[in-house]
Amino acid sequence: MHELGVVIEAVKTVERFAAENGVTKIDTIVLQIGELSSIIPRYVYAVYPAAVDGTPMQDTKLEIEILPGNALCRDCSRVFNVRENNGRCPVCGGKKMEVLGGRGFFIKEIIAC
Repeated sequence: MHELGVVIEAVKTVERFAAENGVTKIDTIVLQIGELSSIIPRYVYAVYPAAVDGTPMQDTKLEIEILPGNALCRDCSRVFNVRENNGRCPVCGGKKMEVLGGRGFFIKEIIAC
């Protein structure tokens, strides 16, 4: 489970941002996780308390938004969701695709008190 290391790095990034910008108290951080990434949201929720334990972010809340894993079919030029369609274009059945999004992991928002 690599989620703990990823979340610890995200927490460090938020702490650096807060310190550099004079933010003294953070209420919530919002993460965006692509559904095609190797990060599993429920594991992120599970490890978050351990990642913030003993840090200035100990009492912060975590919100996660899922970014859809969309792709462009190279055969018929339709955009489709890769996971929902098992990697096949629902229009033509093609498997040649260009992934447009859904692989990332981002800190979307830091909500200060």
